[in-house]
Amino acid sequence: MNILGISAFYHDSAAALVCDGEIIAAAQEERFTRKKHDYDFPQNAVTYCLQEGGITAEQLDYVVFYEKPLLKFERLLETYLGFAPLGFGQFLISIPLWLRQKLHLPREMDKALEHKYKGRYVFTEHHESHAASAFFPSPFEQAAILTLDGVGEWDTASFGTGKGNKIELTHVIHFPHSLGLLYSAFTYFAGFKVNSGEYKLMGLAPYGEPRYYDLIREKLIDLKDDGSFRLDMSYFPYCHKTLMVNKKFEQLFGGPARRPEAPLTQREMDIAASIQMVAEEAMLNAAKYVHRQTGMKNLVLAGGVALNCVGNGKILREGPFDNIWIQPAAGDAGGALGAALFVWYQLLGNERKTDGIDKQHASLLGPSYDNQQICTYLDSIGAKYHTLEDSRLFDNVADLISQEKVIGWFQGRTEFGPRALGNRSIIGDARSEKMQTVMNLKIKFRESFRPFAPCVLREDVDKYFQMRPEEDSPYMLLVAAVCDDKRLAVNTPPAALKGLDKLKVRRSVVPAITHVDYSARIQTIDKRRHPKMHQLLTKFKEKTGCPVIINTSFNIRGEPIVCTPEHAYRCFMATNMDVLVMENQVLYKEEQPQTAQSEIDRYKAKFQLD
Repeated sequence: MNILGISAFYHDSAAALVCDGEIIAAAQEERFTRKKHDYDFPQNAVTYCLQEGGITAEQLDYVVFYEKPLLKFERLLETYLGFAPLGFGQFLISIPLWLRQKLHLPREMDKALEHKYKGRYVFTEHHESHAASAFFPSPFEQAAILTLDGVGEWDTASFGTGKGNKIELTHVIHFPHSLGLLYSAFTYFAGFKVNSGEYKLMGLAPYGEPRYYDLIREKLIDLKDDGSFRLDMSYFPYCHKTLMVNKKFEQLFGGPARRPEAPLTQREMDIAASIQMVAEEAMLNAAKYVHRQTGMKNLVLAGGVALNCVGNGKILREGPFDNIWIQPAAGDAGGALGAALFVWYQLLGNERKTDGIDKQHASLLGPSYDNQQICTYLDSIGAKYHTLEDSRLFDNVADLISQEKVIGWFQGRTEFGPRALGNRSIIGDARSEKMQTVMNLKIKFRESFRPFAPCVLREDVDKYFQMRPEEDSPYMLLVAAVCDDKRLAVNTPPAALKGLDKLKVRRSVVPAITHVDYSARIQTIDKRRHPKMHQLLTKFKEKTGCPVIINTSFNIRGEPIVCTPEHAYRCFMATNMDVLVMENQVLYKEEQPQTAQSEIDRYKAKFQLD
């Protein structure tokens, strides 16, 4: 039985295909259109999923959308009426779009499927889709479920349980009280883009001090003993405006929001530290209550807030659960996958079997390109490349990493979700003192404060990071501290370093992935999930004694992660990347037939970089 799940029209449109309970394919529309966080109907992702599954639209048994548009429309209408006449202008902008498109989803899906699908359309609820995406692919037979995000139809958070092939959500928090929207309000106030800059705020937090924590807790959010929370909505106009904060909010924090691209000040760093501390407290508070209510030893998480890997790490370390599993595509894109799985298990009642291994297939669910396809493309543009057998390839690339070369790594299927997990990655030497700054400014064209994540052999994870032996973190969704014996003595007193000056201190033997608070966002590499990356890391360890490298997404700021060989080559040529490896083809920048300088200058001008 073939089930197609779809998410669209809010953030990160996506499609996912499930055949007889097996996850076959899943992809975000942005990877094809090159529009970051593309929210239009995922026509390209739908086409890809059908092709990957080897089926046509006529062979689909169910097509399922990840939320209920009528319920969402009801919430919008009630909100507009509740705040009228405030928000009338926003009402005039949004309602025509709903009347023209969003309330006619069967028509839109008919169009995407070329009117060949003759079955019924199913609509799940938003948080049901999140919960299904968290529990059904997880390795657990039973687990507590916690979902936290901005807002679905009415719900902003929910919890319940999953057992076998059924999930049940028993408690919810309703709009406008939302941890996700609270965090987004501070993202906006710090000068970052809502729905894409939240991870920047999280990365900025360790540079500041939580000076505003008490103020946020006193004025903005009331955290209850039962894990719920309420916001003081007099500070937040998002119910009737497109703005996230108002003048009252700005006065509370000493002035207007930072303008995008304006210099970061200590205020933004302290605000980031403060709201991150509040978010972690709220996440941990909710998890503890869920544990008290369910008595489960396992927890699964989804929703956009579940991408806060610092908070996830705190739940794992300080929370009552033995194990947690987080959906790698925890945001709305993952809702497409959850919706399809919800139909297969919950509605159709099919048996679900667990064996202690998750069914997410390392979240490598997108398109792949073989050596022949890659060579055909490279030959068509006159690119110079060397084809190496695997044994030589891993040896050669390990040498290049140890020489502090920055390498574009393009292998296998594209990752589903916001993280590059070793198939569309830029990799480098974690031991290098200069690599963090070089990658940020000359490769990614982004803010210098942004940290990089490590790839580490799972068998060595506890030797470098404060995690349990061979503890799994394959999806880069947990943060842990660098082990004490891998840290270096810091001569400068911590109090003497403020803000971005903290970047100047070498803190560990792997400085390029050690954040200023000694933390790192861990990705463990094992043979089953990532055979090629495991071979590369093993070879690098043989040569250097170090089982850790940098892994960051293969893209530049403002653009989605690359998907095709063409995307990868263009990104390679438009940056100061040294080497590009696509499957078994190795390309060196200096051998390419055209200079990349004009592209580099264009991107520098675009992002106002020196």
